[in-house]
Amino acid sequence: MDIENLDDLLKGAKKASKELALLSGEKRNEILYRIADNLIKNSPYILDENQKDLKNAKKALLSTAMQERLALDNKKLENIALSLNNVASLSEVVNIELERIKRPNGLEIVKKSVPIGVIAMIFESRPNVAVDIASLCIKTANACVLKGGKEAINSNIALEKVMREALKGIVSKDAIILIKDNSREITDNLMKKRGMVDLLIPRGSKRLISYVKDNSLVPVIETGAGNCSLYIHEDANIDMGVKIAINAKYSRPSVCNAIENIVVDKKIANSFLPLLKREFDKLKIEIRGCNETCKIIECKRAEEIDFYTEYNDYIVAIKIVDDIDEAIEFINTHSTNHSECIVSDNAKASEKFLEEIDSACVYHNASTRFTDGGEFGFGAELGISTQKLHARGPMGIREMTTYKYLIYGNGQVRN
Repeated sequence: MDIENLDDLLKGAKKASKELALLSGEKRNEILYRIADNLIKNSPYILDENQKDLKNAKKALLSTAMQERLALDNKKLENIALSLNNVASLSEVVNIELERIKRPNGLEIVKKSVPIGVIAMIFESRPNVAVDIASLCIKTANACVLKGGKEAINSNIALEKVMREALKGIVSKDAIILIKDNSREITDNLMKKRGMVDLLIPRGSKRLISYVKDNSLVPVIETGAGNCSLYIHEDANIDMGVKIAINAKYSRPSVCNAIENIVVDKKIANSFLPLLKREFDKLKIEIRGCNETCKIIECKRAEEIDFYTEYNDYIVAIKIVDDIDEAIEFINTHSTNHSECIVSDNAKASEKFLEEIDSACVYHNASTRFTDGGEFGFGAELGISTQKLHARGPMGIREMTTYKYLIYGNGQVRN
């Protein structure tokens, strides 16, 4: 694809965004219900195309965890369709009066929510992301431009085709666009299209996110990189700590809300670590431990880089600390500001951790795997923002709107 063709695609998306902004909420919800139905009706076609991607992934020797991220099946498609219906059922957030101000001079100022416009997403591997983003964009009257990774190209093409069918008779098909050219050149050009693209969101590896953030001329929301930590406090329930550690690492190690580090108070380390190792050995989870950890359990010695690494695999790094202050400092230093957890029965210590950890989502006695738009009741998510402007944590439909001021007068002029 050359630059001129990319420009044509983006012009179509911009035009479609204006059409979407004029649609009623009922019509936009109708599109979402149609997409959900189409996914189920066309599941054999979608799964056949997904198998092509999985075969290519095996040939390319992608990790088991990354293949799991790529794979679709009937159950996953049913869940995606359910998510679409959940998004459609959410309350309307576009064209809502947020505030009304009456000035002494008679001016009436109304703050009103409006769509952002054209939202582009650059993402890797997971084809369900294409539907998540499209559904949230349609719900909020934004056009979406999808730039997926080469690993999922056949799946994404199939999903785009099925979704665009649902737009017929309601809005331009360019409300959902997949860029099929996987070249770096097209990605670089997309990042330069300020004015044609209103918001760009990278979702994938830390390398991808950093590259887009550092090179884009389009406003960017940073998402996804998840170097998450679990802290086992000296007053922790050990069995609970092991249970949460297993869920937060083993259930889906390739996702951004999985833990990579476990920080353990030295007062509880001798009790906790042998039990954790026994369970992790059963699950074939590799442990890389600090010097003190290696004195308590047999494991590979961790290097400093390990505590900064998002493994996306069955690997975890363990650090023993003297107290909660050292734990907080360690986590804030190594974290990507995504999700962290403290396991403790000490209310005062837990509140200190919740207040002083500088991450988007901070948990007490619960797995970090709950950092998810669906689990938070948002229907789906645009991504997990690890920055502070304009959104933080799981981004749902409210984060996909901006606002404008409508000012009503009767001839006022400023002195």
